[in-house]
Amino acid sequence: MWFDKILLISFVLLPSCFCLDTFTLNQAIKDGDVLVSGREIFALGFFSAGNSSNRYVGVWYNQISNQTVVWVANRDNPVPDTSGVLSINGDGGLVIYGNNRSFPLWSANVTLSSPNNSIAKLLDTGNLVLLENEDSQKVIWQGFDYPTDTMLPLMKIGLDRRSGLNRFLTSWKSKDDPGTGSCSYRLDPSGFPQMILYKDGAPWWRDEVASWVGQSCCTVTILVNNADEVSIMSSAKNNQSNFSRTVLDESGTFRRFTWNDRAQKWTELWSAPIERCDFYGQCGPNGNCDPYVTNTIDCICLPGFEPKSPTDWYSRDGTDGCVKKKGVSTCRNGEKFVNLESMKIPDLSRALVNMNMSMKACKQECLKNCSCVAYSSSDKTGCVTWYGELMDTRVQPSNGQNLYVRVDATVFAQYAKKSNDSLSKKEKLAISLVSVLALFLLVFLVYWLLRMKRKGKRRRDEYSFSFFNESTGGMEPAESSISSDLPFFDLTTIAAATDNFSLANKLGTGGFGSVYKGVLFNGKEIAVKRLSKTSGQGIEEFKNEVLLIAKLQHRNLVRILGCCVQDEEKMLIYEYLPNKGLDFFIFNETNKALLDWTKRFEIIHGITRGIIYLHQDSRLRIIHRDLKASNVLLDASMNPKIADFGMARIFKGDQNEANTKRVVGTYGYMSPEYAMQGRFSVKSDVYSYGVLLIEIITGRKNNGFYHEEHPYSNLVGHVWNLWSEGKVLQIVDSSIGESYPVNEVLKCIQIAFLCLQEYPADRPTMSEVLFMLGNDADALPSPRKLAFLLERSSSSMGGKLSTHEGYHSLNNFTCSVVEAR
Repeated sequence: MWFDKILLISFVLLPSCFCLDTFTLNQAIKDGDVLVSGREIFALGFFSAGNSSNRYVGVWYNQISNQTVVWVANRDNPVPDTSGVLSINGDGGLVIYGNNRSFPLWSANVTLSSPNNSIAKLLDTGNLVLLENEDSQKVIWQGFDYPTDTMLPLMKIGLDRRSGLNRFLTSWKSKDDPGTGSCSYRLDPSGFPQMILYKDGAPWWRDEVASWVGQSCCTVTILVNNADEVSIMSSAKNNQSNFSRTVLDESGTFRRFTWNDRAQKWTELWSAPIERCDFYGQCGPNGNCDPYVTNTIDCICLPGFEPKSPTDWYSRDGTDGCVKKKGVSTCRNGEKFVNLESMKIPDLSRALVNMNMSMKACKQECLKNCSCVAYSSSDKTGCVTWYGELMDTRVQPSNGQNLYVRVDATVFAQYAKKSNDSLSKKEKLAISLVSVLALFLLVFLVYWLLRMKRKGKRRRDEYSFSFFNESTGGMEPAESSISSDLPFFDLTTIAAATDNFSLANKLGTGGFGSVYKGVLFNGKEIAVKRLSKTSGQGIEEFKNEVLLIAKLQHRNLVRILGCCVQDEEKMLIYEYLPNKGLDFFIFNETNKALLDWTKRFEIIHGITRGIIYLHQDSRLRIIHRDLKASNVLLDASMNPKIADFGMARIFKGDQNEANTKRVVGTYGYMSPEYAMQGRFSVKSDVYSYGVLLIEIITGRKNNGFYHEEHPYSNLVGHVWNLWSEGKVLQIVDSSIGESYPVNEVLKCIQIAFLCLQEYPADRPTMSEVLFMLGNDADALPSPRKLAFLLERSSSSMGGKLSTHEGYHSLNNFTCSVVEAR
């Protein structure tokens, strides 16, 4: 007792430790002090949870600004104020004191024969360990043996059979209270090891250990099952430096996260339970939960079983489960096994396991015992047999296994794919006759359906082609005919694919109408561009887009799969691109960080190649006329694809320029000769490309841009002014970071200026742009006078435009049609 008193006095007299990874008997961690692991990955100290004022000793990630706590010592015994102290007591164990230094609020319950030498250390794994002395490095207590709600790499979950120590996760009570909650995640060692999540003491979700063991994107997980212990432990891959953690939250959801350093946030990789069939015993004993059935009842009985309570069963209450069908014997009565594929096998707590038995021997072993109701493999090896009720079974296409359920001969005949060997000669003859008759009826039905389909297709094609012929005007026949390879989709097919054009599947809206995501019967994802019935402008764009894009095939152009022209509906069907438009990334403060300079430069190259194909490599010469960030879509690999050809025009082989009274497109991207005089050419697209290049580099929109240093300029004008002042790198998107190749960025800016020159003849062709992108900037010419540098007068509140230094523009407006004078 006298030693403890001296020690308590030392809390006040001795200096506290700061930014060390250890502390000893003569040191203490006060509230406000921080213990930091050797490589500064984790920190330990006092913290408050959420809105609570209580103080807890915990471990969190030191390098993540948003404090993420992974372990708590005194979770059920908080310090009510900031008087807390963590220290090593006279017995050599860890203790936490509040104001009352006589009675600890928490202790590690360790007694050492030589307590004066013990030392506490925070490891880079997040594990707080108590060592016998600094030299031996013998661990006598560790925080990883008493996890809270988070599982970290190198932390074990399971049972130490020698000491009886059971390591498991328990949730917090709430965001404000890290006390022991009502949910726990444990390894169940009975039968064959499995992981079970409990809520309020009852099984809530079950996971097979086999789904943990092996390699994932970030970790390697192993199972230890011997006489000393049964446990699982994960470790980060050798080449994996990202932080990862698995958390059991207070709602009973198990979540796995990894840290996204670029976006500075935790990314959820996986969580469970999610859907109804995930929850334990959803369909009761001998029931099988199948979330993929087409009807509304997702509980079905396993083969040979029937609902115990049919009324409750068909009311979607499957808790009573299923029982053996009456009058059915499966004991040495010619019984067999029905193979159910892609299954989450039943609860393993009462199963018998033989890891050295083959599947063939496993089947015979189960047949010999009339109490054996099913068998399977343990992660595709060994033998698992069940006796009694089969609980918590479900269809699981991903990582599912084969489950063989014991049934009588009658049930087997209903399920077996090949039952011919078990039939008599009379039965074979009867089946043969029925098969011949069925085949004859099938052939007749197919012939009738094909004939009706041809008639319907002929009527639709006549209507479709008459619709398109109205728009061909003076085009040559070779140009106006739709490719015979372009399929016409039936309206019912598209309606089914888009769930009858539901709002949940709506991707966006434009002047033409709306775009929907759809999934065809074969599982292929599509994007459906549906023309608005009230859009007169959209009809012309629709016809134009079909006539053009049906003839274009290039990896950097969006691919059309077909169209639908039926009744009053007019739709284009495209390949579905999951990453939306380029504008979704470069103009969004969060998303733009996902595009580093290397990826942006690849996107620039892809856009360039796509325009070259339109201008010179396709059998038609196409002027897009509406090239902008929102019309560049990104596929799953972030490859760019130019889209929206509703405003495009075809040039004949010797045609270089055209005039129009109908100016269409987006101001801010239009070339001056097109916006003011209605003249367009390939150089009009080159100008739009230059604006787009500036936007990709700066991450800002040309339209609506304002900067106090150059208040009268739009984005292009502002960048030009910075270029003239030698400060152009100030405008480079900060989310790219500071490690980008400066010369390459400067080269792209100079190429953009060459594309933005006032006179079309001064602008390069897209082939020349591609050559410039692949070569040094030293050979590039200096840009001449730029076009359309927007100048705003100081009295622009009235909306009027003024000119400064000879430049003028209308590029801060957006419109789709302008009638030229």
